[in-house]
Amino acid sequence: MSDPSAPSERYRQGMATRRAVLGDNHVDRTQSVSTEFDRPFQELITEAAWGHVWSRPTWTKRERSIVTIALLAALGQDDEVAMHVRATTNTGASREDICEALLHVAIYAGVPAANHAIKIAKQVFAEIDAGEAA
Repeated sequence: MSDPSAPSERYRQGMATRRAVLGDNHVDRTQSVSTEFDRPFQELITEAAWGHVWSRPTWTKRERSIVTIALLAALGQDDEVAMHVRATTNTGASREDICEALLHVAIYAGVPAANHAIKIAKQVFAEIDAGEAA
């Protein structure tokens, strides 16, 4: 009989993908501040976002990274934009890829959304270039 408290295979795959994209340091920091209150949410996003969607074989991590940044920029999710721009060091999405994605955001979601996301991306790229991003 299997242990009902053991992580599911989808969770294990999700955690592996999450670590591959965001990096061990980010995931470890997130887990270290997780509480009983947000643990169910962390499990949900690990299984659903990372284990189901990001782990699908049809698109590369680079492609998913580009689409994710564009969607987050369009939604005005600043912290998530920054996190996923940092993750491009692991996904293979280039600065040119991000520029192209944000041009699409400007046309399809609005210039202000793209303009703000461009500022965030430039700041993250400056941190990466300075060796500050982890």
